[in-house]
Amino acid sequence: MTVKQLRAFQAVAQTLSFTQACEHLHLSQPALSLAIKGLEQTLGGPLLIRSTRSVRLTPEGETLLPLAKRLLADWDNTEELLRQRFTLQLGRVAVAAMPSFACNRLPPALRVFRERFPRVNVTVHDVINEQVIDMVHQRQVELGVAFEPQSHEGTDFLPLFEDVFVAVVPPDSPLADAERIDWHALLAHDFITLQRPSMVRILLERTLARRGTELPVAFESHQLATVGRMVASGLGVSAVPALCQEQMQELGARCRPLHDPPIQRTVGIVVSAGQELSVAARALCEVLQKTLAIAPPRT
Repeated sequence: MTVKQLRAFQAVAQTLSFTQACEHLHLSQPALSLAIKGLEQTLGGPLLIRSTRSVRLTPEGETLLPLAKRLLADWDNTEELLRQRFTLQLGRVAVAAMPSFACNRLPPALRVFRERFPRVNVTVHDVINEQVIDMVHQRQVELGVAFEPQSHEGTDFLPLFEDVFVAVVPPDSPLADAERIDWHALLAHDFITLQRPSMVRILLERTLARRGTELPVAFESHQLATVGRMVASGLGVSAVPALCQEQMQELGARCRPLHDPPIQRTVGIVVSAGQELSVAARALCEVLQKTLAIAPPRT
């Protein structure tokens, strides 16, 4: 069966008139008759009984009519749904982002996206950096936002900006008024950081290990908000990506530039290599690139 044949049958069955059905479908009588004949040949028997004065349905035609209505309604709904998705009048996209990005830089970008495409739903998975990569690999999400992976195998990476780590200190610390802080001065205090396997923790440990220094952890937590609150309460100091500095300062801590050595990593969009993104995912990717492909704010 074809959609054209079903529409022809439905029009005749509802009007019981080939003339009215032709007018409704904008078809000629021969074209309409050919469509009905083709449907009857496909199904194996007559659906309509046509005389010079009337048209009526056979028992098989009576059986087909409600089914044809349902099939055509489903077809029309499917067409409309996909048309809305392709034109971004409707849709859904899932993105995974490391918490430091999801909490601080993603919401403003999503606001821009929502203003442009108010009927496209976005699901955000705020997970650690490694899980972002895994979710993209497993195609649980179309887009991920993370630090640039060490290996690009199986993924494509679209850089957004360079992020530099900053020192986080209590508001009453002598370091709070420093123009910038080196690691030697920072590590003279109790250090607070995220638990493994957080990429933030790993980057800190790797950077210091290259200088022959261990990271002396006094307190650790799974959440950046907890780290910031601990620092603000005077329990110690920390170091976080600069994209977290607004959050840290809102929690009551102070952020200062960190050097000797500086830690810098590229943040970008991670997608599965060779995957064709949905229209909604491509639109979100474009918004992220336009709103975030800038240098991070300076302290």
